[in-house]
Formats: sequence, structure tokens, C-alpha cells
Amino acid sequence: MRIRTAMVLAAGRGTRMRHLSKARPKPLTVLAGRILLDRVLDHLEAAGVERIVVNTHYMGEMITEHLSGRANIILSPEEVLLETGGGVRLALPHLGDDPFFVINSDAVWGNGPTPALQRLAAAWRDDSMDALLLLQRMVAVAGTSNRGDFFLDPLGRIRRRDSREIAAFLFAGVQILHPRLFDGSPEGAFSLNRLYDAAQAADRLYGIVHDGEWYHVGTPEQLQQAEFDLTLGDALVNSR
Repeated sequence: MRIRTAMVLAAGRGTRMRHLSKARPKPLTVLAGRILLDRVLDHLEAAGVERIVVNTHYMGEMITEHLSGRANIILSPEEVLLETGGGVRLALPHLGDDPFFVINSDAVWGNGPTPALQRLAAAWRDDSMDALLLLQRMVAVAGTSNRGDFFLDPLGRIRRRDSREIAAFLFAGVQILHPRLFDGSPEGAFSLNRLYDAAQAADRLYGIVHDGEWYHVGTPEQLQQAEFDLTLGDALVNSR
């Protein structure tokens, strides 16, 4: 399977970034010398994606200006925030009839032996999947109090944990979705979690485990940790 279209979620207010999101939207945050949004777009272009939709809302004009020099970008401005599910639903006319990537703009990852997006595309099975999520092992995420998101069975199907459980995997903010997942979805704002639950009930929610480094950059503390790790890692590589 070759995935030709993608959507990057970049509309949120980034309130957990506190003072850092007052001067610029979170997708334009600089991490180790590179802008978060550019990191995601570079991954997509390296994977051969031909059309990329980026939704905007908070300080959307800054994102629009930043993307003006990139080809094959379609903007999907939201007058009101539509959350993850509503944002993707609004952009469906631009995404086509085939499976597409959806990526959080605050997801930062390094590839293992095979690029993560290539691994996702290779794992996609159109006859059995409506959603395929990239997962990260909880044991590989430093300094988190998160109780995890999903359990993974030997066939690759995933199940959301309930409030009493601790799951072994976090959702890494990178996924493939099929447009049929949105059949019957509501207008307006709603979370993709609603559609994950429907896919899980139909045994069509799957995941694969990431095999490289990964960071969620949603708070100043997470930004600082990722900055330290990436900068130190680069320094170690360059010193060899």
C-alpha cells in the first residue's frame, strides 16, 4: 500500500504550552533547531506523500505564512475548533477515497531500521482495518505518569484500557485512517476517540509498535526533555 495523502493536525490552542503558545502557535515551536510542523512534513515528504492537508485555527495566519513556500499543501481553516475528529471530517473532500495518514503536529519521532510511515503503510490491510495506530511502549517513555492508552493482541488488534487498568502502550499521534471510518459521524466538534471506539467494537482497530525514539511535545517540560535528548544525542553522534 502506498499512502498518497495525509493530514497534519495543527489547529489547537496549545494551552498546555502556557507562555510558549502566546507568541506563536504550538506547531511552530522550535525543537533542537527545527520547527515541529516541519519535522512532520519532512517525514511525510520522505514517505512520498503527494498531498498534505494542514488544519488551522489558533494563530492560523502564522501557520499559513510559514507554509507558503511548501508545495502540495492544502489548508483547512476552522472557524471554530472542531477537535481531532471534526477537523479530519471537515477535510475529507481533500483527502480522497483511499486510506490516509493523520499525524499530530506535536509528535516527534526518529525512525528505526525502516521508517515508521513506511512500516505503517506496509502493515495496512484494507479488508480488515479502518484505523491503524502507531504505538509507543510505555517503558520507553521517560518521566510520564500516564497509565497508557491501549492493549495490543498477537494479531495486532488494539483495545482501549478502562479506567481501572494500566496499558502497555501509548498512542504515538501517528496513524492511518480510512474514510469509511467517518461514515455516520456527526457534524461539528468531536474526538477521534469516538471513532476508535466504533472501530474497536467492529474488530477493525489495529496498531503496530514504534521501533525508534519518540516524544510528545505538549508542555514546556516535555519540550525541554526532548531538546536535551535530541541535542545531546546529536552531540554524541558528532563527537564519534
